[in-house]
Amino acid sequence: MRKPLNHTQCVVLTLCWAALCFLVLTSTPKIDGPLVIMILISGALVFIPVIKSLKNRNK
Repeated sequence: MRKPLNHTQCVVLTLCWAALCFLVLTSTPKIDGPLVIMILISGALVFIPVIKSLKNRNK
């Protein structure tokens, strides 16, 4: 198993995801269903490893 992410890596990963979501949301002419689904899936792909890393560190 790989090492858990440290706090700096979690913060940087979260901020990069938020910046990309902001960029996508501000550059699109309209917000529709596929865009919302894409943001939700990307959020899951970012936050599931972050949450697992934080849980493993507390053990």
